[in-house]
Order: sequence, then structure tokens, then C-alpha cells
Amino acid sequence: MNLNELTSSNVRKSKKRIGRGHGTGWGKTAGKGSNGQKQRSGKNLSAAFEGGQMPLIRRIPKRGFSNSPFKKDFIILNLRDIVGKFEDGEEVSLSTLVEKNVVKNPGFILNENKEGGREYKALLKVIGEYELTKKLNFKLEKISKTTKEIIEKAGGTVELLEIRSYANVASNNKKED
Repeated sequence: MNLNELTSSNVRKSKKRIGRGHGTGWGKTAGKGSNGQKQRSGKNLSAAFEGGQMPLIRRIPKRGFSNSPFKKDFIILNLRDIVGKFEDGEEVSLSTLVEKNVVKNPGFILNENKEGGREYKALLKVIGEYELTKKLNFKLEKISKTTKEIIEKAGGTVELLEIRSYANVASNNKKED
């Protein structure tokens, strides 16, 4: 090893400069091929563009139906993940789970409601069989049958909230004559 072979660990590699003479190996067309739209800067051709002919993606008919705008996103939690975070007699809801960092991704928060609390797009479902010794009060949209029995056996309560849907909102907004 010689002194000229030593390199520093924090050396940054310099940017490849293309189109600066044939001696660099990246001269003349600078790796872009011959003339045309694809050689120009700011090229913006769709992957579906086929030179003006009707593209394949538009020649094939649309099929099926997507219900994704109306999809219900459920956060499914196991009872054993919840029990350790709450004291006896506390209320367990989606907002309290977010506060106690049981649900760590708050990406489902839609907006602040009029009372100052948060509204959530996601819905809560609790599953799992776990021996419960605390009396917890659950407010959620769905729960498994065995989990509900375990909570009620321990002295807790389960309040099922209405699952918000576009049909419910539409029927509530109808004006009565």
C-alpha cells in the first residue's frame, strides 16, 4: 500500500458529468442515443404512448367494479396487547388507544370535529382470547363473540358504535315533510 492509495472514509464521489467530450466516454449523445424527443431534456412520454396509434391499454375494455372509495378500514387488535396499557375501570376506545401509543400510526385521522376531539376514518375491532382480570369499558365498532364474553365476565362493558357509512349519512340528511 502506498500513500497515494490511501482514501478517507468520508470522501464523496463526484457527479458523473456527461456530454463533455468524447475522451470521457460520455461525449456526443451522452448515452441518450440518436436525435428525437427522448434525447431532449424534460422528456415526458407516457409509458402507454405508442406513437399516436391507439394504445393497448385503451384498446382493451374496462372490466369489473371497484368499491374502494367505500371500503371500511379496520384496525384489528388483540386483547392481550390492550390489557397491559389500561388501569382498572378505564375506557378503551380508538382515541384512548392512540393516546397510549397502542395504535402508533395516526395516519387515519381525518379531521378535528366540532367538540375538539378527533374523528377517525379507521374502525376498531378487538379479537383474541386472554384472561382478563381488569374491568375495562370498551367503545368500538366490532368485537369477536368470545372476546365480548371475556370482557363481560370480568365485569367490563362493551358498547358497539354505529359503523358510519354513506347510506347512514344520506338517510339522516333527508328532510321530512
